[in-house]
Amino acid sequence: MQDKEREQFSFINEKIKEKPLNKKRLLFRMAFCVGMAVVFGLVAALVFTYFQPKFQQMMYPEQKPTVTIPKDEVLVTEMKEETEGTEEPETEQEPETEQPVAEQPEKWELELADFQALQNKLYAVGKEVNKSIVTVTGVRNDTDWFKNPYESKGQASGLIVAENGRELLILTERKVIADVEEIYVTFIDDSQAEASMKKYDGNTGIAILSVPIENVNEATMGVIQVAVLGNSFTTTQGTVAIAVGSPLGTNYSILTGNITSTTNSICTVDSNYSVFTTDIVGNSNGSGAIVNLNGEIIGLVMQDYSSAGDANTLTAIAISEIKTVIEMLSNGKDIPYIGLQLTTVTNDIASEYDMPKGAYIKEVEMDSPAMAAGLQSGDVITKIDGENIFNVDGYESRLLSMTPGDMVEITIERQGAEGYTEITCEVEVSVLK
Repeated sequence: MQDKEREQFSFINEKIKEKPLNKKRLLFRMAFCVGMAVVFGLVAALVFTYFQPKFQQMMYPEQKPTVTIPKDEVLVTEMKEETEGTEEPETEQEPETEQPVAEQPEKWELELADFQALQNKLYAVGKEVNKSIVTVTGVRNDTDWFKNPYESKGQASGLIVAENGRELLILTERKVIADVEEIYVTFIDDSQAEASMKKYDGNTGIAILSVPIENVNEATMGVIQVAVLGNSFTTTQGTVAIAVGSPLGTNYSILTGNITSTTNSICTVDSNYSVFTTDIVGNSNGSGAIVNLNGEIIGLVMQDYSSAGDANTLTAIAISEIKTVIEMLSNGKDIPYIGLQLTTVTNDIASEYDMPKGAYIKEVEMDSPAMAAGLQSGDVITKIDGENIFNVDGYESRLLSMTPGDMVEITIERQGAEGYTEITCEVEVSVLK
């Protein structure tokens, strides 16, 4: 009976067969998975490459190396004035005692060989400083009247003023490298390296070049040295001076002489600088530096600032007065600019002409921020942002602490029919190109 029932319902019994393997579809899926993995890896790598520096900068901000140049202070000697009508207290006189007779020093007659030895020592100082001197060459590409291309070069001396661990910073004159396609420097061992403009000051005309240390071979790094900037405030008339660089147009020349004057000055835009004159005969296009007997730079040779009577002798700007500018340019900062030529209203001038003390505006530069703000010749600057200004040095110091783009309030005294009137002008600090 059971067998019959089984036979009766045997039609519902079925056998499940396995689906045949589709190799093409399996390969397609494997290829698709591998492709997606590759795409994911590429996207992840790109995202990591893009965001990793940003995260690195956020978590570990990079500190840019800064150059610090110690500043010098003007030495002021206070003279004690003797007052009339005062009597010195009487003191008991001690009995006179015989003073021992000082022995007369033995006379020493100089020979010609002694002068030569002294000259050799002066030149030895110059040779040591020449390790800090480089030759800066600017290359321009131009065409002549017949449309033939040619290459012109301009040269001047440069001074290695700093090394921040990544680059050598070289001080030179901008006129040599203005509008050039290529700049390179030649070191004292005749090796060369490509340089680039870091910053320049449109007022003084000085510029700072950057030479990556990785582009300078080790042998050269062992020969060159950073120049020592001395205190030019202690330089007096008659100081022995050594000229290095190319004062005669020849590289690594050394000339000796004396400082003939330290009282001259030049009035430039927003600053006044002391100028040293020497009895060293130089070239009208000479460049380089003036060095003291300690091998310290005390002046930067810039013949553009020489007067007509000093055209044949070397003239140098006192180095102490441009140290702040050199430091700012070395750190990639622009020099603030307002556009005024100034002179100080001294106590004597103030009392004689009944003028307020401050910085007297001699001239306002055309199209300058000062002209746009309404400052005029004859105005006397007495305050900047509420801080009293008594002389040009105070004005310059206050200006160099600003940043181009800052808005500053300058308080002036302007002369009218009824005397001086206080006026406040708002000036936007800019950069002189």
